[in-house]
Amino acid sequence: MLSSFNEWLWQHRFWLPPNVTWAELEDRDGRVYPHPQDMLAALPLALVLLAMRLAFERFVGLPLSRWLGVRDQTRRQVKPNATLEKHFLTEGHRPKEPQLSLLAAQCGLTLRQTQRWFRRRRKQDRPQLTKKFCEASLTHVSLQESWLWAPVMCWDNYPNQTLKPSLYWWYLLELAFYLSLLIRLPFDVKRKDFKEQVIHHFVVVILMTFSYSANLLRIGSLVLLLHDSTDYLLEACKMVNYTQYQQVCDALFLIFSLVFFYTRLVLFPTQILYTTYYESLGNRGPFFGYYFFNGLLMLLQLLHVFWSCLILRMLRNFIKKGQMEKDIRSDVEESDSSEEEAAAQEPLQLKNGAARGPRPAPTDGPRSRVAARLTRHTTAT
Repeated sequence: MLSSFNEWLWQHRFWLPPNVTWAELEDRDGRVYPHPQDMLAALPLALVLLAMRLAFERFVGLPLSRWLGVRDQTRRQVKPNATLEKHFLTEGHRPKEPQLSLLAAQCGLTLRQTQRWFRRRRKQDRPQLTKKFCEASLTHVSLQESWLWAPVMCWDNYPNQTLKPSLYWWYLLELAFYLSLLIRLPFDVKRKDFKEQVIHHFVVVILMTFSYSANLLRIGSLVLLLHDSTDYLLEACKMVNYTQYQQVCDALFLIFSLVFFYTRLVLFPTQILYTTYYESLGNRGPFFGYYFFNGLLMLLQLLHVFWSCLILRMLRNFIKKGQMEKDIRSDVEESDSSEEEAAAQEPLQLKNGAARGPRPAPTDGPRSRVAARLTRHTTAT
């Protein structure tokens, strides 16, 4: 059964243009062509890259972050509570007020204590700045070829294009890199676009595997190159942002935004998508691989539009406030004091629907007395 499926899957009509068979892409007379089984080497290489990444984060990234002054915030640990922990892991991290009231009654806590427990529990799972810095300090590989500046040359003598060793190793390293990203996804910093990141990595892995097997290496290399061109700037911008060099971060963010918009919203549709949709056919008719490959590229372009909208929101905030704020994909870091102050300022809703004015902030109690003594001491000195 497995052999039948394998035979069906590798039918040349799925992967190659009409009237082209796998026999034409067999190695002969010193000419080497890509073969699907070549990419199996990416699996062990992905594990090697993963080990190298862990070693880099521990022995290079972490010391570098400390040397540059990146400090983690001190977070209070929550008291163990089996009932609340079970709800946190199975039902959700942000229970509604009726659920909070029920949980508070079950645990013998007040509503405010239950809210504070969930708030601190959420903060425990968030990665520290040093971890984010280590992830951002990784780099990528790039390649240059004569046909990079003329996408139409990607179809010269296609699919009878020989495989260059440099192109093979670049593809292998890129595929191994994205496979290592997929392996690390459950353990990396989770942002609000986590689902989009998962889709992106899967699409890239499928695109690379298909383009290598169908000998679409040239156009696949252009896609990789456009993506890698902004990765350096993005990771550099993150690192500088974590080290609080605000002016450098602002400049890098503006450069990154311009490069991202130009490569993803201008070059990608006008050069990559245009040549794959129109110039790739030549005198050949469309086939399954044509629709499959272009469909994945269109999905990639939709992700480009999504991330462009996020960058535009950051640019809008940058123009309003004069400096770049945190990555809007990251969760907001909650503060105990800020939430209590917000609760004090929040108007009370009465049962008859009328709103009572904001609750006055407490002016008595241990905290306010200590603050008053500190103020008098500072004034006296």
